[in-house]
Amino acid sequence: MPTEPTTASPKSNTIPDVQAKQDDRRIAIDKVGVKNVVYPITLRTPDGGELTTVATINMYVALPHHKKGTHMSRFLEVLNTHAHPLTPECIGTVAQAIKERLDAETAHLEITFPYFIEKKAPVTGQPGLMDYKVTFEATANHHADFVMGVKAPATSLCPCSKEISEYGAHNQRCEIEAQVRFDGTLWIEDLVKHLEAAASSPVYAVLKRPDEKYVTEAAFDNPKFVEDIVRDLALRLDDDEQITWYRINSENFESIHSHNAYAEITRDKRE
Repeated sequence: MPTEPTTASPKSNTIPDVQAKQDDRRIAIDKVGVKNVVYPITLRTPDGGELTTVATINMYVALPHHKKGTHMSRFLEVLNTHAHPLTPECIGTVAQAIKERLDAETAHLEITFPYFIEKKAPVTGQPGLMDYKVTFEATANHHADFVMGVKAPATSLCPCSKEISEYGAHNQRCEIEAQVRFDGTLWIEDLVKHLEAAASSPVYAVLKRPDEKYVTEAAFDNPKFVEDIVRDLALRLDDDEQITWYRINSENFESIHSHNAYAEITRDKRE
């Protein structure tokens, strides 16, 4: 006899949420989230204009010990909801929204992008675009925190080499960086000025021969160890009343050594 056809049991329409399950290892995670999200960012410039560039974004939350995982897609949902366009003014809002959307005690937002400033050569005035690496870091927990960082290339000339050499002195490229907390509005251009003023000489995108002569001699007249650079930068930031906290460093890419020279200072001006 033919058998009766069997009826398959209906599948459940509920998709399990594995991340929301309990975890019994009792180990909290400081930061978990997504990295290297590429996103446009629009910034105001001191002359009243705008500059649009491309940022790399990292977003994290703190995960308590009892949660198995976080919901990675929600980071992108928050970014796409609150960042049209992404601007410095909305960064704190995005960090707070991440905290609330993922039901976390702490959220972190890190944004890195190149920022372009037109800079004229010191003698001929030839214009060129200089690019500076800028970072914005926002944290949302029981209070909001925002740190801006700028890294600028420059020239340093060794005082010891100048003192002991008969024919000149060795110099090298250096990268000077400042991360700051501040009150009010601090332009990226303002921080760049502080960084470049601490070096033996700034560098330029375009140099004709008269400019090259000027920059070479300016550095020779203003020799600085890596220690001098960070100390002089610290003095400038101490005098800037808007800046309340800073972490600064300089890395000199030595031209006669196989290693680099490095110095760093951190100071909270409110203490």
